[in-house]
Amino acid sequence: MPHPFRTAVEARDPDAMAALMAPDIRFYSPVAFKPFAGREAVAELFWNLFEVFEDFEYTDELEGEGTHALIFRANVNGKSVEGLDHLVMDDDGLVREFTVMIRPLSGLAAMGEAMAPRVGHLPKDVPSKA
Repeated sequence: MPHPFRTAVEARDPDAMAALMAPDIRFYSPVAFKPFAGREAVAELFWNLFEVFEDFEYTDELEGEGTHALIFRANVNGKSVEGLDHLVMDDDGLVREFTVMIRPLSGLAAMGEAMAPRVGHLPKDVPSKA
């Protein structure tokens, strides 16, 4: 049975996706140094990804204890990409960390170019000073 987050993405349902995110989710992008922070920002980021990725499809998934990996293929501005979404769940089963890895470099560059103007305003995680 597919992971509920996969089901929400495949349905292109941003409300269902947001409901599966922890309020303090961190999204680790393959092109940003600091993670995007918070449910609202990450939900907006996904909305933009829906517009940038063409022919997006999950092709496989792997499950571990408290972790899940969703493997995908898509196109961005004529470049093919393959990637992996790594989800780490909290104790309530909500996604608290979301890490994306994409290949090849030409596809990653196309994705970064397309996304930068769309998400530059979103909040990033600010490391606390100890």
